[in-house]
Amino acid sequence: MDVMGDKATLFETGRFVQPSGDEEEGEIVAEQAAEELRQRLAAEAGDIEAMSVLGAMLLRRGDLDGAEPHLRAATAAGDRAAANNLGVLLHQRGYADEAAGWWRIAAVAGSSAAAHALGRHHRERGDEPAAEYWLRQSAEQGHALGAYALADLLEHRGDPDAERWMRAAAERGHREAAYRLARALDLRAGPESAGDNGVSPAAEAEQWYRQAAARGHRRAALHLGAILEKRGELKEAGRWYLTSAKDGEPRAACALGFLLRDAGDSESAAVWWLRAAQDGDGNAANALGALHAERGETQTAERWYRAAMDAGDVNGAYNLGLLCAEQGRTAQAEQWYRRAAYAGHREAANALAVLLLQGGDEAGAEPWFSKAAEAGSVDAAFNLGILYAKRGEDTLALRWYERAAAAGHTEAALQVGMARLRDGDEQEAERHLRCAAGGGSAEAAYRLAAVLDARRPPASAHELGEALHEKTECEEWYERAASLGHRRAQVRVGMLAAARGDVVEAARWYRAAAEAGSRNGAFNLGLLLAREGSEPEAAVWWTRAADAGHGRAALRLALVYARRGELAEGQRWADRAVSLGPAEVAERAARLRDALRQELTA
Repeated sequence: MDVMGDKATLFETGRFVQPSGDEEEGEIVAEQAAEELRQRLAAEAGDIEAMSVLGAMLLRRGDLDGAEPHLRAATAAGDRAAANNLGVLLHQRGYADEAAGWWRIAAVAGSSAAAHALGRHHRERGDEPAAEYWLRQSAEQGHALGAYALADLLEHRGDPDAERWMRAAAERGHREAAYRLARALDLRAGPESAGDNGVSPAAEAEQWYRQAAARGHRRAALHLGAILEKRGELKEAGRWYLTSAKDGEPRAACALGFLLRDAGDSESAAVWWLRAAQDGDGNAANALGALHAERGETQTAERWYRAAMDAGDVNGAYNLGLLCAEQGRTAQAEQWYRRAAYAGHREAANALAVLLLQGGDEAGAEPWFSKAAEAGSVDAAFNLGILYAKRGEDTLALRWYERAAAAGHTEAALQVGMARLRDGDEQEAERHLRCAAGGGSAEAAYRLAAVLDARRPPASAHELGEALHEKTECEEWYERAASLGHRRAQVRVGMLAAARGDVVEAARWYRAAAEAGSRNGAFNLGLLLAREGSEPEAAVWWTRAADAGHGRAALRLALVYARRGELAEGQRWADRAVSLGPAEVAERAARLRDALRQELTA
């Protein structure tokens, strides 16, 4: 009987079936007792194999004194399994050198388990050449533990042959080997890489994670859950996270909490986050802090953020800074931001710089913006661009805007697009404006539409001589900007609708712009209403436009009041139009004003 090289693995040989229930347990105990009695009787009759088996049974039970004479007797008769188990017994008693002697005898006789135990013994003593020799003997005989231990030794040395033996151990059912093989494959997996067998390292890694997880490896279950979650298979991911979390893996409990939160079950999420946080998971403590902060329970939130910080999670200090800033505790916010920033938290560095800038300390803010931007903070790169632009250092500003834009920052892309327009590089400007507009920037959508509008050829006429109006790309961008509340875009969309003869649509957009404060929108709405015969309402909108500084609206009001015979009011608005301009309007308004003055003094 070849058993393994230490007590733990001896108990996992599978020879002794573990009970699965109360009734079965009684039956198994009875069977074991009967088996032990049979082996004892056979051993007393001089059966060498029975001595070896009986010794192993007693060793497993922890009866070292009872096991030793039987194992020694069987060993003396040449039983290699007994020699191996005698080594295990002596090792447990603290006689490592004597144990190694018996393991050597068993290993020489062909025991792969003894060779594994002997290899481990030599490695513990720092004799790596001897360890490799015996572990290789064990591994080449097909011993899973021997293959794993050899792979571990070779990996420690950086020997590329380590993976072959790790794979061999994994294929023989060693769950830790399967996990470590999966990790190695996972770390070198590329998006489109494929192995020698045509299977990508990522796919193979998943297979080994699954095998290790199925054998109860909790970290493998965690990684398998993460792979499935990334792929969108949330239900199965949740099952593996749950399996891992129940086995005591705090990161799995934390991940399970996030899955539950995303599914709308915050209460269950909090239960798993609490479990993970109590086991020292800083991410879970942060999640609990955020949950309580959302509920307005700031003291509890602060307690969990502190717990995250104590667990070594620098996000805890950053979140404490955010919490203090929201409460107006600026000095404390600065303190926590500094703590997180000094620990390398780039967003904390950016937040600290913003806080200092708001306090008027531009010189203190700049190095923190730089540090955060260099560390990859997109917001910090954009803020640094604003800082340099404010100083008139346009070249430096553009460099940081471009960096932020390349990382997907919408407003930075807008700034780059506008700079390129000023430089006359329309092609690059269009590219950046498209990025910003696609990211939801109303200003970028408007400016992109204006670029496209300027290129648009004059509208062609169809056979009947009427303009053919098809919605162009620039109109679509104007409408996108208008729908996002851009007032100039709303006016432009109104003008395009009016050109198509769609008065209702034009009025809708002019009104939206006017109500948002656009004087051009108010003026155009007034023109539209006047053409439709609603001059009194038109005068209301022209008044709003004129009060906002629109000269043409003031001139229109002057004409309205002149026609009504309200000459003094007409003169007042004509006077206003003269002061507002532009030159053409001022000239016409001056003539009207003088005429009204003569009429009044006649």
